[in-house]
Amino acid sequence: MENLISAKNVTVIRDRQTILDDVSVDVGARDFLTIIGPNGAGKSMLLKCLMGFYAPDKGHVTTRPGLRVGYVPQRLVADPTIPITVRRFLTLRKKVKQQELDRVIAETAIEPSLNKPLAVLSGGELQRVLLARALLNDPELLVLDEPAQNLDITGQLAFYKLLETVYRERNISVLMVSHDLHLVMSSTRNVLCLFHEVCCIGEPRTVTRDPEFISLFGPDMAQLMASYQHHDHHAHSHGHSHDHSHADACRHPEPSPQTTGEEQTDIPSAKTESSSHA
Repeated sequence: MENLISAKNVTVIRDRQTILDDVSVDVGARDFLTIIGPNGAGKSMLLKCLMGFYAPDKGHVTTRPGLRVGYVPQRLVADPTIPITVRRFLTLRKKVKQQELDRVIAETAIEPSLNKPLAVLSGGELQRVLLARALLNDPELLVLDEPAQNLDITGQLAFYKLLETVYRERNISVLMVSHDLHLVMSSTRNVLCLFHEVCCIGEPRTVTRDPEFISLFGPDMAQLMASYQHHDHHAHSHGHSHDHSHADACRHPEPSPQTTGEEQTDIPSAKTESSSHA
């Protein structure tokens, strides 16, 4: 299977603290891969490395040349003193054909918000607008960093349902960081469990039975998430590989003191050219 992004032996160290340790992962065509793990595990840092925002200290990340990427940040803080409307925000810094704009407006059901200032939108409305903006360039890969973190449970359910519909109908790949474990298990096709290194990876039904996953989240959580398995999870795993040589680090996780860059408040342009960092 053709890989859109490949990370090999990625290591990131900040202030003498290891944030990512020898992480290897592939994102393939039609993949839906969700990165999960406790706070401070390096999830957002891995996402930034995969997108080319941050160069690893060791290892390398390769992106398929010309890959079109749509990015949904963790959050966006709108300045109330700059009354930019949703419609203007969608077309800002982008040349958008009206047909494509109409498509994403209908797809994400944001028409009632088009003439509202960004600053007055609810959390759910804003996340739909950010998703719509990410879809405007007809991406082959949609990347989301904790997209439902600031939503209530109703908003989370609605957003993940919409995301699953986009994934299915657009025939694209999705790469996501999320802490909404029970909701993730009902939509994603593959899960990467991270605690500075790859603890386990595969289909949700397999991961929830992995001893390392159970030791990280506890047997009760593993049992709860196993009950959320999606009917579509008969699809084969995409052949992700990982190394268990550092597995003991996953068995007794403790809060990590380092800054891992878990928050992303801007909308940078995704790097879409092949990159290799020594």
